Amino acid sequence: MQYSTAFSDAILALACLACAIAIGKARKHYGEADQPALFCALLGFLLPTAAASVGVMRYGVDPEWQAAHLWLSQASSFLGLPLLGAAALALGRGWAWSRPNWGRIVLGLCAFFELFRQMNLLDDYRLLLNLATLLLILYAGAVQWPRRLPVAAAVGVVGLFLLAGLAVGTEGFIGPLRRVDLFHGLLTPAYPLLAWLLLNLPGSAQTIGLGENPVKTL
Repeated sequence: MQYSTAFSDAILALACLACAIAIGKARKHYGEADQPALFCALLGFLLPTAAASVGVMRYGVDPEWQAAHLWLSQASSFLGLPLLGAAALALGRGWAWSRPNWGRIVLGLCAFFELFRQMNLLDDYRLLLNLATLLLILYAGAVQWPRRLPVAAAVGVVGLFLLAGLAVGTEGFIGPLRRVDLFHGLLTPAYPLLAWLLLNLPGSAQTIGLGENPVKTL
């Protein structure tokens, strides 16, 4: 058993669950036009919650959970994170995309995943998709200038994800520490910071967080 990884996965699962709860509670304060984006953001937090929860079972209880853990981890990376990036873009720019359009985004992400899987290019696709997603998050924060806190939050989110994915990874050790545990440790603050950012973008219908220029209620 790999109990340190089970513990780091448990902390990550709790952090992502808290994000999902915050988004779910906040949805009632938003207009109908923002509901599809918020639903996709909710899904984007629930997928890593599920992946990390199953990771606890895999590393702390029974290795037979490996297949389910790998599947949910892929879903989180190839669907959950891109949906969070798309939601950040929509809320950051105040764009109201219809439910059918959000459905097309979900189907498109699933289709591209299968296409690149068949071509044995999943690693390259994951890198490009994640970088594109982080650029969307950074852009969503940058367009809030001169509000500095959303910009700082976006930079923080992108920095943590880049550090986790490119500098740390999940294989091997850094000194006495497993890389996968450091990976989880970096994502644990990244997801709540991203949730805070989403709830402080112009699509927000009430002041949530510590923004310098509070968003007006509808």
